[in-house]
Amino acid sequence: MAQRATNSGAGAAAAADGAPAPDAPFVDERAARSALDATVQHVWGYSSLRPLQAEAMVASLQGRDALVVLATGGGKSLCYQAPALLKQGVTAVISPLISLMKDQIDGLRESGVAAAMLTSAQSPEERRAVRQQLRAGELKLLYAAPERLVLDGFIDELLGAGLAALVVDEAHCISHWGHDFRPEYRQLGQLRRDHPTIPIQAFTATATPSVRADIVKQLGLREPALLVGSCDRPNLTYRFQPRGELLAQTLAAIRRHPQQAGIIYAIRRRDVEQLAAALQREGVKALPYHAGLEAQERHRNQEQFLNEEIDVVVATVAFGMGIDRADVRFVVHAALPKGIEQYMQESGRAGRDGLPAECVMLWSAADWHSWKNLLERSARETEGDAAVEARAAAPTDDDLAEAIRRIGAMLSFASGAVCRHRYLVEHFGETWSNESASPADGGCGACDVCLGELAALPDATVVAQKILSCVVRCQERFGATHIADVLRGADSERMRQYGHDALTTFGLLKEQSNREIRHCIDQLVAQQCLAVAEGDYPTLGVTPFGREVLRGQRPIALFALPKLAKTAKGRSSLARLAADDTALPVDDALFEQLRALRRELAHTRGVPPYVIFNDRTLAELASRKPKTPEEFRACKGVGDKKAADLGPAFLAAIASS
Repeated sequence: MAQRATNSGAGAAAAADGAPAPDAPFVDERAARSALDATVQHVWGYSSLRPLQAEAMVASLQGRDALVVLATGGGKSLCYQAPALLKQGVTAVISPLISLMKDQIDGLRESGVAAAMLTSAQSPEERRAVRQQLRAGELKLLYAAPERLVLDGFIDELLGAGLAALVVDEAHCISHWGHDFRPEYRQLGQLRRDHPTIPIQAFTATATPSVRADIVKQLGLREPALLVGSCDRPNLTYRFQPRGELLAQTLAAIRRHPQQAGIIYAIRRRDVEQLAAALQREGVKALPYHAGLEAQERHRNQEQFLNEEIDVVVATVAFGMGIDRADVRFVVHAALPKGIEQYMQESGRAGRDGLPAECVMLWSAADWHSWKNLLERSARETEGDAAVEARAAAPTDDDLAEAIRRIGAMLSFASGAVCRHRYLVEHFGETWSNESASPADGGCGACDVCLGELAALPDATVVAQKILSCVVRCQERFGATHIADVLRGADSERMRQYGHDALTTFGLLKEQSNREIRHCIDQLVAQQCLAVAEGDYPTLGVTPFGREVLRGQRPIALFALPKLAKTAKGRSSLARLAADDTALPVDDALFEQLRALRRELAHTRGVPPYVIFNDRTLAELASRKPKTPEEFRACKGVGDKKAADLGPAFLAAIASS
């Protein structure tokens, strides 16, 4: 079904550049591409599109259903925003969070796009004003939560305004198998049954093949254009470290990115509070964020992070999906997330601007038990510490054993030594390709494994046998702390009390530190050689697989504690980092001056700074130093409206530098 362009905004601009006239149908893909290229250039200031963006936009203009899976930072939003400007009527966008909608709308309005949202958080007067715009045909994009779309009369209101398409953002929320299932999304399937002619396009950043199939089924997509980009994020460097001195390890990551934005995730609210306070004492501009804070304080802390008033937010999983800040340079997990899909989503909040960023995982086998307890408490619907986060962790219709299995898979991933990029790519059903990787052995060159930061223990099987033997000789009645004390030959009353100072395994690993032994025990748990029995005190037991290792029937690989990456000397400034794709040298002082101007303008307009311009655009301005409005408009990321609105202020700042 051919779609028609609009007489307003980008449609008119497209026609002026030789694209189809606004009232002419898009008769073929070439015409659609021409109109889209002109629209994106005039409105957003981009001269080229990223992989699969054009295909998704053309499918939208042709009125097809589509499922588009693009990694975070891959430009999903543009895939439905640009076509909306070339269609008659309004495109409705279903989004799960008000903060996410607000950021999208702020950015669209700054670029001159007529967009609005309808939410329960708005006043009746605000909602009436939006509905008046909708009836008058003044909106190109209308954002709403899924529960609003199924309210009586709302879909008819949209149809009366000329509903062109329905966009389902964060579409993984509709699947029980997804990482953030939301029951209200399930109601969207009824819309296809009631209104079969409305085109539906679904978008998500991460979805395994089973989740993709479930999205198609639940939404009733008809012969959809299935556009799945690579989930790999080559600009991210992954490092997985056994958790030891949490504060020291966290500070090491922060100091590798001085005065740059970062997110730190913890499991429990009390962990968030304690770590945030400890970082503040170390001089880090950090604030906590979790569901237990008063709503006003939680909102204030988030706003300070988004507005660049603080560098670091320490948060539970309650913080994230609504965060659209693109210049996050590092994400630290102070504990395991609840699954690989969740890890991909949370770590993916780093480097959304495509610039290098770091993802650090500080893990322990104890995290498995923490999540298991939270999941079980959630299943019993009990209240208490981290109750909200726990319920988010365990979908009510999902089998508890499956949820626990996912955490186990995350533990195995963390404790293993397979290329992190390759593991994630293959987990999401892709075939690993190292075409862009530099190492000759096929490694990614951007994770602790491929960077040589992990070293295999040369006598791993012997070490494993000593640990397993010690567990057996302690009658499988003790936990990891006690087993480590026996193996290192601790001189303590507890050893003498149980007679364990007389065991043949006493002191067998006395040359290793307690932390090194615990690291090996954690790896044996993750590799299912040891199992942890639940009770008042978690105890270690040897599994059938572990007994095969003990008897020498199976070899095993263990790895030494990783070498911590130190702060790089003479590392590039943020300005030079942002200007990696700019041929000209960047003026660091001017870049910082432009960042200050950006904050000032953002504060005046009531929007986050990144809505004004991203760091890459500032870096290009600080390197090219445009002198005229025409030169300013030619910079990447500067569309027509921003050139007119922001050009005078930025040109004056550049001229005075």
